[in-house]
Amino acid sequence: MLILEKCQPPEWKAEMEGSGMNTHSMGSLLTVWNEWEIRVLVLTSLALQVFLLFSAGIRKRNVSALLSVLLWLAYLLADSIAIYALGYLSHTRVHRGAGDDAQSFLNRNHRIQVFWAPFLLLHLGGQDTITAFSIEDSELWKRHLLSLLSQVALAVYVFSKSRPGADILYPAVFMFLSGILKYGERTWALKCASMDNLRSGMVTTPDPGPNYAKFMEEYRFTREAGLQAEIIIEPERRAGVTAPAITEETVPYATVITEARCFFVTFKRLFVNLILSFQDRTMSQATFLRLMPEQAYKIIEIELSLMYDTLHSKAAVIHTWYGRLFRCVTLVSTMTACVLFNVLHKGRRRSYDGIDVLITNLLFGGALCLELSAIGMMLVSYWTYAALQGSICHWLSHLILRCIKYFRPESRAKWSNLMAQHNLISFCLQDKPTLVTKILGLLGLKGHWDSWLYIWHIDVSSELKISVFRELKDKALSIVDTESYRKFSNHRGQWALQCKGYYKELGWSVEAEFDESILLWHIATDLCFYSDDSNDDAKLTEYVSISRAVSNYMLFLLVARPFMLTAGIGQIRFGDTCAEAKNFLGREAARPDERAAARMVLEVNAEIAPRDVKGDRSKSVLFDACRLAKSLLELPPGKRWRLIRVVWVEMLCYAASKCRSNFHAKQLSNGGELLTVVWFLMTHLGMGEQYRIEAGHARAKLIVEKN
Repeated sequence: MLILEKCQPPEWKAEMEGSGMNTHSMGSLLTVWNEWEIRVLVLTSLALQVFLLFSAGIRKRNVSALLSVLLWLAYLLADSIAIYALGYLSHTRVHRGAGDDAQSFLNRNHRIQVFWAPFLLLHLGGQDTITAFSIEDSELWKRHLLSLLSQVALAVYVFSKSRPGADILYPAVFMFLSGILKYGERTWALKCASMDNLRSGMVTTPDPGPNYAKFMEEYRFTREAGLQAEIIIEPERRAGVTAPAITEETVPYATVITEARCFFVTFKRLFVNLILSFQDRTMSQATFLRLMPEQAYKIIEIELSLMYDTLHSKAAVIHTWYGRLFRCVTLVSTMTACVLFNVLHKGRRRSYDGIDVLITNLLFGGALCLELSAIGMMLVSYWTYAALQGSICHWLSHLILRCIKYFRPESRAKWSNLMAQHNLISFCLQDKPTLVTKILGLLGLKGHWDSWLYIWHIDVSSELKISVFRELKDKALSIVDTESYRKFSNHRGQWALQCKGYYKELGWSVEAEFDESILLWHIATDLCFYSDDSNDDAKLTEYVSISRAVSNYMLFLLVARPFMLTAGIGQIRFGDTCAEAKNFLGREAARPDERAAARMVLEVNAEIAPRDVKGDRSKSVLFDACRLAKSLLELPPGKRWRLIRVVWVEMLCYAASKCRSNFHAKQLSNGGELLTVVWFLMTHLGMGEQYRIEAGHARAKLIVEKN
């Protein structure tokens, strides 16, 4: 208190006395906080680890922005608080002016607090469910390695500086072992999840192919020797899908898990831009073409769940023999430290503050509970069940399967199973200029405001999934050569219009830039929907529902996820179209509803192309979409909505195949994306640009005829 009072200026003292504030009470509060600061820090660090363990895995099947923010804050604070606490413990407390007994007690109390240093290392090691919040974090594994070395050195320095007795030293050795292993495990997991490491681990052994030079030399020598020589190439025998129809069957959940784990080993190459072979295509098609659509999607969901675990958790480390060994070592080491601490200091219980002893045991209990929970999660996982398949531990694999069926039933989606929705006409009618929107526009936050206010989510219906699966399966069965696979993946409505016989009239709408095609068909779909009163038929209602869901989803991608689509000026085109729509609909004194707005647009005479009248400066496609809608409205309702549905499904598949793999990977931690699921389904059915090995080694034979 004397030091505190000396540091305060006279003016401050006078002000405090004049205001009636009690400097003694403030000093007491400061003393209490100094005493409790390190205790609050370590308990907060423990609480954050508990939150991360049980909440981090939820985000792969949840799109909640609140959960994402909370996890982000917890992920950052967990490391910051642990590092700050280690720095706090490094300050030696020297107590002057106190009696010998008091000073001795405070020094002993400091020794038990520095015993918390290895616990902080354990917390810095993180939890199995989260090592990287985003895929960019894994690329910083070298920084984490440097942090590992520095923080371990600091913790050892802090502990050795306190000169601990035997009752603290022996338990601390075991806790340091657990903490260092945990921290090293996290750093190794980050390294394994980095894209460079993933790619290098999946690159196949270099294959020079048959010795062409030697073969041609033999051919030349044979000819020079005057012998008749001929090279014959035997055609390669390859299994193909030529059956006009393949019977779909239902397989057990255990088979679904096993198939997903096997395919994951091969198809995880998609995320690092590595190629696949025709053997991979044949093997995958043989499985997926005979599966029911629901189970085909389940295999893909499990594959994507395993990929999320690889990128954002410790799965790549803990599901190895050395990872399981480390897990056993850390559990046994922590239990040993707990027993030693409570046994060795039992006779000296009064030498430490009871609160600190209680906190130490809370840290032990928290560490053991977290470790046991993590081991339980590791056991009840697809990784463990797949690893036990074919082993002698049949009873254990059956037990784990029963646990998986209970905790992760087949009926529960392994991702959010949601698709975002955004509608242009509704947005233009609801978005009104206000003081708030003007301020947000000046701050550059208007886009975030619009995303929060005008974007919503709906469930991905089973009808939509089945529709996509059937369309892709029909394409796969109609393909006769390898070039057709690439051809079909490059269609974005052309194939649908050609098959239905409307390419000549409507082909212009899908030959435009992709973002323009999305806007044209999005507006035209809404205009047809609000102008159509014949939606009583159940099948027609299903087509309408699928068409509108995909239409709104594709507009969401165009506006909020433009990086997942092909490069273009989609956001500029969207802004210009909205501006023209607001001007046109704002002519009325009262704002119309969606149906009235659609009829207003359709009443406009659009015989001449808008570009010929307005020029090309504005990129609005409002009345081009009106022309498209009028052409569609000339068709009978059944044909119209079948056509619209097939065009939208084809656009969805085109967008999925053209999205870069790293953007697909990023969405795995945000609840997943329908586009990623469709991308994987296309690849499993043989369509995509990843298949670059279309044949094996040629079977060339040198035939020599003797004269």
